[in-house]
Amino acid sequence: MDIQDLAKRVIAGERRALARAITLVESGRADHRAQAVELLETTAPEGRQALRIGLSGTPGVGKSTFIEAFGMFLIEKGLKVAVLAVDPSSARSGGSILGDKTRMESLSREKNAFIRPSPSQAQMGGVARRTREAVALCEAAGFDIVLIETVGVGQSETMVAEMSDLFLLLLAPAGGDELQGVKRGIMEIADLILVNKADGPLKETAMRTCADYAGALRLLRKRVYDPEGFPKAQMVSAVTHDGLPEAWETMEELVAWRREHGHWEKRRAAQARHWFEEDLRIGLLSALETSNARARIDALGGQVAAGELSASRAADEMLAFLKLASDS
Repeated sequence: MDIQDLAKRVIAGERRALARAITLVESGRADHRAQAVELLETTAPEGRQALRIGLSGTPGVGKSTFIEAFGMFLIEKGLKVAVLAVDPSSARSGGSILGDKTRMESLSREKNAFIRPSPSQAQMGGVARRTREAVALCEAAGFDIVLIETVGVGQSETMVAEMSDLFLLLLAPAGGDELQGVKRGIMEIADLILVNKADGPLKETAMRTCADYAGALRLLRKRVYDPEGFPKAQMVSAVTHDGLPEAWETMEELVAWRREHGHWEKRRAAQARHWFEEDLRIGLLSALETSNARARIDALGGQVAAGELSASRAADEMLAFLKLASDS
């Protein structure tokens, strides 16, 4: 594969080249990994930055419908939109449906939109392992907005905050009360809570839910990178498009404040440091997949299962084995 040629085509905004590039960075093969690193280093000097928006919510809250409506809204404003949707992978077969694109029929036909579904591959935190690198490629391809739709697993889905500039949490009407709103985890990282499906007979319920969460947000500890009044809770309808202009206005207001007060670059720098440490951690864990390490793990695991060795003692012996192997 000619990486320099692929990089040029990605930078030129060729969608087919971008799709191929994302496939390359998602590959687990060692030779592909080396090519992926070269590709990312070649495209990085362009220095292009998109607004990265992470979006989460429980299954059925209408994430795909909202993304299509919001994406079309942004395209009408002359912006180019990329959508990276992460689908859950089966714990049994490892397969994934990757059906998000079929739910965004209108958006998928737009020339200024790019939709890429990816399997989570059992990665925790609601995103795929290489989603961050796919975001960087979309930025290099000249997209103005990158929407990152997470798996939608619930309160522990916080990894997306480490790769986005704004984090939106979608909730359904009657999706919780004030106590639910002050729970730690995903609520603490949300920049904007959007109560979706605020239309028809659910509109009144959505108003009550929005008020509950607005009250709950005032009880959370103030974050240094938020202006007064943030995080906020607002109502939207992905069906009628009510509330979309107001939600976008709120996002622009928050982004402008963070840029003006220096928080934008600080957060991006902190995120880069986080992903260095995350890649290092994953690399160290890969040392457990060598043939010698697997043989030792199987032997110690058999002793633990037979009651001959405690789990803690076996873990200590395995760590000592790895240290000895690295020293040699």
